[in-house]
Amino acid sequence: MSFSAELRREADPIFEAIFQHPFVKGLASGDLKKEQLIHYVKQDFEYLNSFVQIYGIAISKCQNREDMELFHQQISFVLNSEVHPHNNLCRVAGVAYEELQGYPLAPSAHHYIRHMLTAAHEGTLGDILAVLLPCPWTYWEIGKKLLKEVQPDPSHPFYDWIHFYGDRTDSITTAFCARLDEWAKEARQTEKENMKELFLLSCQLEYQFWEMAYTVEDWPVEMESVRR
Repeated sequence: MSFSAELRREADPIFEAIFQHPFVKGLASGDLKKEQLIHYVKQDFEYLNSFVQIYGIAISKCQNREDMELFHQQISFVLNSEVHPHNNLCRVAGVAYEELQGYPLAPSAHHYIRHMLTAAHEGTLGDILAVLLPCPWTYWEIGKKLLKEVQPDPSHPFYDWIHFYGDRTDSITTAFCARLDEWAKEARQTEKENMKELFLLSCQLEYQFWEMAYTVEDWPVEMESVRR
């Protein structure tokens, strides 16, 4: 069994919990509240900005052009392609995408981003792959599952979102898994255990991100909201 397959097996309870989360169920049924969609987009915009920054850190640690190209391609994907599912959610919510950019992080998004940035700054290239992988992997599996079960037609409110992730994130997941498996072959057991811990915590935080959006999570002490 490959290292990535082992990680997926151990994370299966978290993946299944994500599939059953009410926000994901709402994407399937087309029934989500405006404020939930808005909160998700606000937080995911900032989250993806951090993803781009982490890709840049990864490039600084690459020793060959093949690895540099892998992360460079993903920077382009986030900046130029992943705006499309955001725009889908904004259309349903009846707001302009530009209005939802530059907001403070909610607790769960803040935790997730700091978790990834710490791994990127302090860890190896294998650590970075492990900490990033749950995002494209869970979204790809969500997209595939919704495509199969819902079989949305263009009238479905989240048709574009479902097709984007069901059709387009397979290559990212496959490429990251393949590179992580190569890295793991040369890694010490202690490093593999650390990569597993990073991966599983990111999976947990993927679930928490959906929960954050569904509950419109905010900090416990109310303060005046200020954009960055």
